[in-house]
Amino acid sequence: MKSLILSGSEFIFNKLKSIWENPKTNKFTSIFLVFAFIISITISYLDRSNLVSLGKWDEYFSNPFFAIEISFTLLLILELLSLIFVLPKSVSKSVGKQLELLSLIFLRSAFKEFSHITDFNWKVMEIPVIHMLFYVFGALLIFVLLGFIYKLQLHTPLSTTEDDNKGFIQSKKLLSLFLFLAFFIIGFHDVYELLKTGEYLRSFHTFYNTLIFSDIIIVLFALRYTLNYYKIFRYSAFVVATIFIRISLSTEPIYDVLIGVIAAIFVLCLTLTYNYFLKDLPDRKLQD
Repeated sequence: MKSLILSGSEFIFNKLKSIWENPKTNKFTSIFLVFAFIISITISYLDRSNLVSLGKWDEYFSNPFFAIEISFTLLLILELLSLIFVLPKSVSKSVGKQLELLSLIFLRSAFKEFSHITDFNWKVMEIPVIHMLFYVFGALLIFVLLGFIYKLQLHTPLSTTEDDNKGFIQSKKLLSLFLFLAFFIIGFHDVYELLKTGEYLRSFHTFYNTLIFSDIIIVLFALRYTLNYYKIFRYSAFVVATIFIRISLSTEPIYDVLIGVIAAIFVLCLTLTYNYFLKDLPDRKLQD
């Protein structure tokens, strides 16, 4: 029964992944984002010209830069969906994808701060500009750190047994399907609240909470296949990095950038030290 569930979930996951990574899907999402941006700009112009009335959405579209926020939010949602398909590959790639998302969130926040500037007078725009500088350089630092992380990452199988490695990957694919379901449940709830109240909840926080729990489950799955200290420590440390990213999304400007950059530095240090162990420790100690 267990084998049937894992095999079935693997088939469904692989099918969804092939659809998502299909070049036609990429082309469609690109066209969708362009049209969403153009439509948002048009609606914003009509609203500001008093040619249309959007009722409870007037507050949003009266800002000419809201179209940028819409486009980046849609891009982040698509990147969040991509994260689900990365999870079964490796926990390190999953954390790397989360840091990519965080850097994009910082860039979106920089655009959002720019929209707060209503008068190009230093006294008026001092705080937004300072926040923008922190966001753009924070995103750049994470971008640079990720480059080193991806270049240095070495991947070793969790177990020396092929069946164990296959079972571990199948378990992660089953977990990813639950995340896929959670993604759409949270998304439908956000759309419902948007249509009902005119307020977009931006439930990145809720989904990141789900990611933290899923990462912990992966660590517990790993215990079934290995008790090796170095590998378990690495998996657990990546969960801590996810928690730091989640905290970064909940804190005030400047502090969120500092915590996000610290999370990226932590992952880089973890990668460097783990690579040292891989190189200098006997294979027996990494496999026992």
